[in-house]
Amino acid sequence: MQPINIISTASKQECYQSLHPQIKALLSGESDPIANMANVAAALKEAFDFWWVGFYVVKGDMLVLGPFQGPVACTRIGYGKGVCGTAWATGEVQIVSDVTLFPGHIACSAQSKSEIVLPVKRHETVVSVLDIDSEFLNTFDYTDQYFLQEIISLLEN
Repeated sequence: MQPINIISTASKQECYQSLHPQIKALLSGESDPIANMANVAAALKEAFDFWWVGFYVVKGDMLVLGPFQGPVACTRIGYGKGVCGTAWATGEVQIVSDVTLFPGHIACSAQSKSEIVLPVKRHETVVSVLDIDSEFLNTFDYTDQYFLQEIISLLEN
């Protein structure tokens, strides 16, 4: 297995464009969703050095902490609660420029300042969410959403 190779001087878009085929190759031939989520989280953390990158998996009426990279995190999140629970409930990407302004934000870490959460679906049902936190305000935008949705699509197949 090759290490993730990202050019540090590349733009955000160029980093994502370079990362996508590497993640696709990394997941190729592996059917275990936990293994694949773990490698996606690790690759994103390595490529972008985000504060926290991980997955919460739908188990009954809760999101339960899955594979992640970063400091310890909340273990369970209720349906519709916080940014992750909202992404689960709505089935839509949530981009939060300042988490202190998000109604009902769950502060797993005071270091987290902005966040993006993307639902992962199987047959139109949300089965997990990809949660990425930054220690800086206004980190995430449409570029992140676009390319992270492409990466998520690799897990949905």
